[in-house]
Amino acid sequence: MPLDGIYIYSLAEEFKNKLVGCRVDKISQPEKDELILSLRGDRTNLKLLISASSTYPKIHLTNINKPNPVKAPMFCMVLRKYLGNARVTEISQISTDRIIAIDFESADELGFYSIYSLIVEIMGRHSNITLVRKRDNIVIDSIKHMTPEINSYRSLYPGINYVYPPESIKLNPFDFSFEDFNSYVDSNNIKFDYSIFSKMFTGVSTQFSKSISEALTINNIELNSFNLKNIYSYILMLFESLKKGEFHFNAYYDASSVKDFYCKELYQLENLNKRSYDSPSALIEEFYHEKDKTDRLNAKSYDLQKIVNNNIDRCNKKLEILKKTLKECEEKDHYRIFGELLTANIYNIKKGDKSVKTLNYYEVNEEYIEIKLDENKSPSENIQAYFKKYNKLKKSAEMAEIQINTTEQELDYLQSVLTNIKNVESYDEIDDIRRELTETGYIRFKKEDKKKSKTSKPHHFLSSDGAHIYVGKNNIQNDSLTLKFADKQDIWMHTKNIPGSHVIIKNAGKISDKTLEEAATLAAFYSKGKDSTKVPVDYTEVRNVKKPSGSKPGMVIYYTNKTIYIDPKKLELQKIE
Repeated sequence: MPLDGIYIYSLAEEFKNKLVGCRVDKISQPEKDELILSLRGDRTNLKLLISASSTYPKIHLTNINKPNPVKAPMFCMVLRKYLGNARVTEISQISTDRIIAIDFESADELGFYSIYSLIVEIMGRHSNITLVRKRDNIVIDSIKHMTPEINSYRSLYPGINYVYPPESIKLNPFDFSFEDFNSYVDSNNIKFDYSIFSKMFTGVSTQFSKSISEALTINNIELNSFNLKNIYSYILMLFESLKKGEFHFNAYYDASSVKDFYCKELYQLENLNKRSYDSPSALIEEFYHEKDKTDRLNAKSYDLQKIVNNNIDRCNKKLEILKKTLKECEEKDHYRIFGELLTANIYNIKKGDKSVKTLNYYEVNEEYIEIKLDENKSPSENIQAYFKKYNKLKKSAEMAEIQINTTEQELDYLQSVLTNIKNVESYDEIDDIRRELTETGYIRFKKEDKKKSKTSKPHHFLSSDGAHIYVGKNNIQNDSLTLKFADKQDIWMHTKNIPGSHVIIKNAGKISDKTLEEAATLAAFYSKGKDSTKVPVDYTEVRNVKKPSGSKPGMVIYYTNKTIYIDPKKLELQKIE
């Protein structure tokens, strides 16, 4: 569910209780459209995350740390200039809409105090964060600049007057009378269906409207024009309870994932499992963090995915052509037989003959066959032509076999890279894969920045029995883990005939069945088969794993292995950073 005005109201109430009076300690911008304000209060430190992402815009308190870019973006520098050490004086929601204004009191270089408003608009692809000087309503800067070419209603860039988004003509859920309610229904030809309240009230989403409709049914109040008094009484009571802060922060989920969340009960989802939270921020962070992280990583790695997918398509087309060539070469033995039969019957052939009929002694039945000839060639030239065609097809078949083998190996490698891209958990891992593709020639080499870029480390887990398990994040790490890091008696694991990560179990003695099962689960989870069941995972000692000469990163051969079948899932194992 996108954040609606009612949920924003619950967030604003939380911020008023926790943030007013706090001072800004640090401002960072880990993403181009995301801010984190570190605030210090009376014996407490808090972090406020504000995102103007077009996919997952949000604002909430957070406990998650995010790495900052080497060079701070311009908007971050502006906020540091005006809001550094500023004190939060007021937090308000604008007309129960998806807009929050946070006022800061800040002193300039001469010691004069000014009030600055950080206005956060949570409105899908129109989301924005703007710093406004309150005394003259001038925009200092915004995280996304808008010009008249982008938006005809208003502009957002430094030096102009700030204009709020268009105000809704709907009713304010916290300030309306029965006359307002009745008049709105009459003048707008409102249909009495489950979406009625989202059409009438600012900040009410369709999902919450549906929940109100369900609640009316539960209370035996029919949704029609004859029941306006009863409907009005119920929703007035509901909105009054929200105004008093009577929230219930719940997430609704089935066996696989969270389906929805809200600050009040969603009666239409009562058949699903429900998890309660103490605050709106904790609920949003739980719901959005992984989704937002996955979305950003996909956007960051999109160019790599495109490169790999283009090369996979190229390999598949090449395989199709090679297999077609191999199919055509199946006729090569016929030309050899024709040449040998013509050689045996050369005395019966004259120049100018268009064909010759001869006994095929290569067949069990020894039937006569007719062989076509070129009347312009001599008998020996016709024989040479058939042998030449045979040798050409033979050579083509041999080369096609070699090329098919090479292309299939390349395809396996590219599939493994694509799997690694889909399993990335940080920007450093994406950079590692980019370097790998550069080294293998799929990306043109570019001179890197003088500052040495970070490289990620393999996943390091501790099994239930205390064994150390390592999982490669990319093919270069896979090679390093298996060929350099692991000892010969360590256990090596990999999904059978499925692209995935190399997994190493450090063998400090006897490895328990529980550790083997957990390591196999990790191998299946970090593979292309992570969404399948009963994934086969091969395992053997590292001494039995070899890397063929000239093979691509991550490609190995092994023998004397055993196989375990496992269902992939995310394990709650201790992770060592």
